[in-house]
Amino acid sequence: MPPTAPSAATATLDVAALRAQFPALDGGAAHFDGPGGSQIPTVVAQAVAATMTAPMSTRGSVTRAEQNSDANVLAGRAALADLLGAEPGGVVFGRSMTALTFDLSRTLAKDWGPGDEVVVSRLDHDANIRPWVLAAEAVGATVRWAEFDPVTGELDAQAFADVVTDRTRLVAVTGASNLIGTRPDLPAISRIAHDQGALFFVDAVHLAAHATVDLVGSGADVVACSPYKFFGPHCGALAADPAFLETLHPDKLAPSSDAVPERFELGTLPYELMAGTAAAIDFMADLVPAEGGGDTGGALSRRERLVRSLAAVEAHELELRTRIEVALVELPGATLYSRAAHRTPTLLVDFEGHDSSAIYRYLAGRGVNVPASNFYALEASRTLGLGDGGALRIGLASYTNDDDVDRLLGGLDAWFAQA
Repeated sequence: MPPTAPSAATATLDVAALRAQFPALDGGAAHFDGPGGSQIPTVVAQAVAATMTAPMSTRGSVTRAEQNSDANVLAGRAALADLLGAEPGGVVFGRSMTALTFDLSRTLAKDWGPGDEVVVSRLDHDANIRPWVLAAEAVGATVRWAEFDPVTGELDAQAFADVVTDRTRLVAVTGASNLIGTRPDLPAISRIAHDQGALFFVDAVHLAAHATVDLVGSGADVVACSPYKFFGPHCGALAADPAFLETLHPDKLAPSSDAVPERFELGTLPYELMAGTAAAIDFMADLVPAEGGGDTGGALSRRERLVRSLAAVEAHELELRTRIEVALVELPGATLYSRAAHRTPTLLVDFEGHDSSAIYRYLAGRGVNVPASNFYALEASRTLGLGDGGALRIGLASYTNDDDVDRLLGGLDAWFAQA
């Protein structure tokens, strides 16, 4: 299926102005490594530094230091709620998405036992597989697998209908594959899970950098993300309905708060990272400047501005992705594994008779960052027939431009000319 053309009403992304906000891009490399972590804009680094150099202590309301920390927590929750279509009171911060998922899996598994089932997919990053598998194994529950089609790259909702039963306690799936970009039909999968009384957990780590995430609209009970994938610092977050979180009782220290969401946050929060996360989300919201006339930045909510900006990001990334795809399939022995109709600008490719790791190193020598691996999507890599080695992953970001693409394609041409 050909890529869908962007809407004529979609705002245009000013990529040159955007790139000027990223000091790392001055280093000269063409970055196609965004799925592993984006580059960071100046405003985010400044927010982290300002927090760490201002008075800071544990949260409270008496001293200025306490008030500063509390304000950073509340601002971080509010920003992530706008990004994820959630309520601030349902946002949980943690060291990483992986750590939060492990913590949640152990909490949920307290109510699981033999005869219960958990459904995971072969498409997912292992952070949305292994925590659920290990939690199920620890209590004698059964793990069932939703399989994706290695030929098309599609993970159809029917794959879940085939394995979800009235004994299923949780269904976990990615919002977008970090390996091949596939975006499953989340509302359809949610209906299948909820019709059988199961919870629905969505890993939005890869999706959040490229498209609007919507906790309620997707039908998810919990959605998780990693701010460092969308211009923020290295930490993790998840969001859920606060009423749902009230029903869960994680292990925690006796003196620590039992309020939601604090009961899920172990130890002192990283206030500076929360400030950086809020700055990153504000930065994303303003990728498309306010239009003239009556449409000012103040007239739109941050959520609305995020939706508008991410639509422009999708249109920009689609144009570049299409250009790269056309060129890749013309190269000798190319197999492009990113084929789903609905997907992010994340291309996995290998070339018959050529070692992907060698190409990775060659391109790096030319200042083009295109890593090769399974990128922790181990089950997906194996399903595609790539074993544990994976292939080259070309990950576009909003700051990718035509010059980057020229350098990528020129580097690949040079590889084949000398190979």
